[in-house]
Amino acid sequence: MTEPTTPTEPAPVLVERHGHVLAIGVNRPEKRNAWNLATIAAVGAAYQQLADDPDLRVGVVHGVGAHFSAGLDLAEVGPVVAQRGPQALSGDGSVDPFGVWAPPVPKPVVMAVQGIAYTLSIELALASEVVVAADDVRFRQLEISRGILPFGGATFRAQASLGWGNAMRFLLTGEEFGADEALRIGLVQQVVAAGEQLSAAMAIAERIAAQAPLGVQGTLANARVAREQGPAAAVAHLRGLLPAVMASEDAAEGVRSFLERRDATFSGR
Repeated sequence: MTEPTTPTEPAPVLVERHGHVLAIGVNRPEKRNAWNLATIAAVGAAYQQLADDPDLRVGVVHGVGAHFSAGLDLAEVGPVVAQRGPQALSGDGSVDPFGVWAPPVPKPVVMAVQGIAYTLSIELALASEVVVAADDVRFRQLEISRGILPFGGATFRAQASLGWGNAMRFLLTGEEFGADEALRIGLVQQVVAAGEQLSAAMAIAERIAAQAPLGVQGTLANARVAREQGPAAAVAHLRGLLPAVMASEDAAEGVRSFLERRDATFSGR
């Protein structure tokens, strides 16, 4: 007699390579892509893959279905956060998708958001380099309405990136706001028709991936130093960074492509 089979749970995160781009798709549409423990672990592992694989140059984070994410699946994740602390949100790798409890991924991330994009969605956007929003997106940082406060970076990144008043309004009221307001305050960089956000984000990522990887990663690293430590620290960092980049094979290829009037082909060396 054949034993009955148990339906397998779909992967909580879909990870797909597209050339030098790694697409990371949260895949719990029946739960509005709320992050449970398996999702946290899988997103962390995907970011670690992006960090470790020299052939991957850019990440694209998106949500499968109508919504990006309703936030944490608190029934499952809440007790673990209470026990282990907020660092439980970062996964088990050496990089933190939110760049709070461990270093951020050293490569750029483009994010595509649509529908409901609550709590951690905003914090992941603040930790990303470029955000593309569908015109139906609904942002809300509602932790204070649940008796807690944001712990994925919003309390310090929002006011630095979006301005004090803009940040305090959505952090302290828990109000929902849409694509136009997100564009106005600088949380997102492009608004497109619903359904087009992922293709628009992939186009930006592919454009970044076509540039010199050492230059891209150096630019990102130096900009982060400036944001976190100030201009003087960034100048010191740049002095140490620049010689190796200028002596790289990609720098030589950049000069050759200019002289030969063609697009450069970069190797990351």
